[in-house]
Amino acid sequence: MLTLGCSTTSSKSVARILSIDYGKKRTGLAVTDPLQLIAGGLATVSTSELYDYLLDYMSKEKVERIIIGEPRQLNGQPSENLARVQQFVNRWRKAQPQVPIEYVDERFTSVLAHKAMIDGGLHKKARQNKALVDEISATIILEDYMRSRKL
Repeated sequence: MLTLGCSTTSSKSVARILSIDYGKKRTGLAVTDPLQLIAGGLATVSTSELYDYLLDYMSKEKVERIIIGEPRQLNGQPSENLARVQQFVNRWRKAQPQVPIEYVDERFTSVLAHKAMIDGGLHKKARQNKALVDEISATIILEDYMRSRKL
């Protein structure tokens, strides 16, 4: 059997990291690949269906941890959405303690998502798709988290 530089006892993870851009109506989701090298958009779901969506997703895919955007204003004060995010986080931690959930600063993610859409050549109509903005924002949150772990 020929193995090309691969070890069966690799220390690399084989579980995904999932990120959440939690909104009042819609929530954007992104995940890494199982080796946690690449972040990509997963979906945008109705916030009322988020918990069940995550349980269903995690019944099919191994998720090591969840990263959730912490909504704050530019001056660092909590945004009006923070209380809803904290309610979700508390519910998750109580019911699913085996999958940790962590906050990551999400300031500027919507601005960065719009910039990425422009840089990617999306037309104005596509850039108005709020579900796509939410999914891209979740991807940016996840990329920020992954970058911070490598420092």
